Amino acid sequence: MKKTLTYFFLIAVVNVAGLDAKPVPDSFANLAEKLLPAVVNVSTIESVETRGNNNMPPFPFPLPPNSPFNDFFKDYPQKQQPAPPSGPQKRPFSLGSGFVIDPAGFIITNNHVIGKATEIKVRLQDGTELEAKIVGRDAKIDIVLLKVDAGKPLPSVKFADSNKARIGDWVMAIGNPFGLGGSVSVGIVSARGRDIKSGPYDDYIQTDAAINKGNSGGPLFNMEGEVVGINTAIYSPTGGSVGIGFSIPSNLAFPIIEQLRQFGETRRGWLGVRIQNVDPELAESLGLKKITGALIASVNPGEPAAMAGLEAGDVILKYDGVDIKDPRALMRVVAETPVDKSIKITVWRNRSEKVFEVRVGRLEAHDRTTQESEKQPTPGQAQGKVVIKEVGLTVVAINDQVRRNFRLGKKINSGVIVLEVDPAGSAGKRGMRPGDIIIQVNQKDILNPVDVKTQIDSIIQDKKKIVLFLFERNGDRRFSAIPVQVN
Repeated sequence: MKKTLTYFFLIAVVNVAGLDAKPVPDSFANLAEKLLPAVVNVSTIESVETRGNNNMPPFPFPLPPNSPFNDFFKDYPQKQQPAPPSGPQKRPFSLGSGFVIDPAGFIITNNHVIGKATEIKVRLQDGTELEAKIVGRDAKIDIVLLKVDAGKPLPSVKFADSNKARIGDWVMAIGNPFGLGGSVSVGIVSARGRDIKSGPYDDYIQTDAAINKGNSGGPLFNMEGEVVGINTAIYSPTGGSVGIGFSIPSNLAFPIIEQLRQFGETRRGWLGVRIQNVDPELAESLGLKKITGALIASVNPGEPAAMAGLEAGDVILKYDGVDIKDPRALMRVVAETPVDKSIKITVWRNRSEKVFEVRVGRLEAHDRTTQESEKQPTPGQAQGKVVIKEVGLTVVAINDQVRRNFRLGKKINSGVIVLEVDPAGSAGKRGMRPGDIIIQVNQKDILNPVDVKTQIDSIIQDKKKIVLFLFERNGDRRFSAIPVQVN
């Protein structure tokens, strides 16, 4: 038994030794020394209105004479101070980090670090303090491009290809945690592609390198001294680092930075569609073999997708040769597409693939006040309510009384409204509720309540188990695959 255990132990040692792993660095000192001069501290000042009152309370309890905290709290008011004068006042607003990307003085930090600041100060590694101006900003991925005039070339760093960053790779974070300045921490890439629900383009690198308040906007370096990410957020129940930090990948940030530098604003691509995930039920109802792609819930009239012939119900499978796994992937590749570029989109329609050529528009030029306008079909003749037991719905035509009862806008002229939902029915279990407007059933336009019944009867006759609804709720359109219950 002893020999057997030794044998397996030796096999384990040989296998581990055979892995293609990089050695652990003896020290990070040389790399830190090289990179520190390009990392800066960022502080801001914001003008605020005061009303002449002093809200700072006195220190809540007396300290003993020999307390080690006496010096720390010596300036804390022991009684209320005179109220400041009313009117605009300046106060320090935030502290963060940044890094120089060009010797001419271009600096990157987070948008949330700058906020509504009226003054921005940048402190270099040698203590020099400079006034910074905003070149451009992008709230969607939380970055700002600043410019300072140092009167001399500044130490700068370059961006890496973040797609090459692998889980387990060493990384180094440098920043200004808690306003201490020039702090270095190291760790590894813990995960890729994290969605922390901070915006439409979330694709964060997760790291266990210590990142704290004040590190925001600072760089995350690879071992070649290139910026692989921009430190932006942490997960922490305590407010301090617990080893879960998030960085914007350089490949997501770099194209936006170039746009800000060239135009002073972003120029993202835009299709003019609303999209949603494909779940197993939707995939079955659409005849998809895999649960993949981005399902178009609605198409804005007159915009790029509509002009190219894309329709609600199409599932986008490929975009400019890139496989689309889900809506997040589509949003990112569309946003990165140059405006006015013509690209090919492969969609799943009527159980087969079709290819369309689309000329990409510009997101920022999109008029959000008109994106809900639809080319309305002629509504059917008003009819009484229709009960559809197979899915547990009662629907009724849209008329003036219905508009008043459900507070519908005047633009709602198509479809029928859900009057009642049987909580035990399949539609109720899938989340439909009174007030939902049914636009399509089985990808056929619905003009009156009888149309809903007709389409469901057709599904049953074809011996299918799922019916595809397109409905609208609070101006948002979505598909839902609902099982048909036949007694």
